[in-house]
Amino acid sequence: MNLLELTDHGLFCPPAGIFIDPWRPVDKAVVTHAHADHARRGMSHYLAHEQSKEVMKLRLGSDISIQTLEYGQGIQLQGVQLSLHPAGHIPGSAQVRLEYQGKVAVVSGDYKVEEDGIATPFEPIKCHEFVSECTFGLPIYSWEPQSKVFGEINAWWKANASQGFNTILFAYSLGKAQRILQHLDPSQGEIFVHGSIWSTNQALLANGLALREVPKVSQDIPKSRYQGALILAPPAAMGTPWMSKFAPYRTGNCSGWMQVRGIRRRRSVDRGFVLSDHADWKGLVAAIEATQAEKVYLTHGSTDSFEKFLQEEKHIDAVALQTLFGEEENE
Repeated sequence: MNLLELTDHGLFCPPAGIFIDPWRPVDKAVVTHAHADHARRGMSHYLAHEQSKEVMKLRLGSDISIQTLEYGQGIQLQGVQLSLHPAGHIPGSAQVRLEYQGKVAVVSGDYKVEEDGIATPFEPIKCHEFVSECTFGLPIYSWEPQSKVFGEINAWWKANASQGFNTILFAYSLGKAQRILQHLDPSQGEIFVHGSIWSTNQALLANGLALREVPKVSQDIPKSRYQGALILAPPAAMGTPWMSKFAPYRTGNCSGWMQVRGIRRRRSVDRGFVLSDHADWKGLVAAIEATQAEKVYLTHGSTDSFEKFLQEEKHIDAVALQTLFGEEENE
């Protein structure tokens, strides 16, 4: 019996009778993290890391049936030993380790290998089979240390304020927004967040994550208070009437895709910062090699080219899978 199979509902572990990040309703779903392309509605029962609990209830409904585990805590499912291990992607993100009859498979979900100061750092796990994303699986994607990127963000914010502009910075509501918030320099001015980011922050705080608490944008705040401030908002707010209250302003976007100039132009922002919660090319290769896996399954991103690279250059048995993951990075 195979430890992992790809079905029309998602990745399935037959001996345990569970799906990992399924995209169609199933009875038992193990969720690697709370992003919408991995944690979907309609499952009868969810299993996730403890730090994902309140965010999943916020996004999927307070009445969902959810069981949580801490990192490294194991449970038995029909003879399969299951445990969750840090993926470093966002708070609560986890790799799913499955052990059955001497064979180990790891489903990594999304991950990054750089420690970001908010998510529990990625932990490589030795296994026979490894399921890896490859969102940025091309050599052109190479991230600068985040300390350099945040230095640039703070300097840009300071320059905007000195020139009479407010600063609007776009970042995904779960994970990246909290990461940025932790590394902004509050001595430069006030920081405000969009309502969706504020609600996500409250859920993470309820789950015990140490976060800087900042006010959300509201009608009760006078426009004068936004002078020189930084406003953190999701990409969905870009170009909407919601932004008018902050004029005059300059806009920036934080994404791995900002490394590609054409995409930066299409985002219609004043400044692009290359900051991703996914591993870059070198990070992907290092993570995969650290597992010492005999077989690697690639789920989303540059699957075909990365598959060829692993086969021909690293002599790893790699197979690309067609999944429905990857929507979150494109928001």
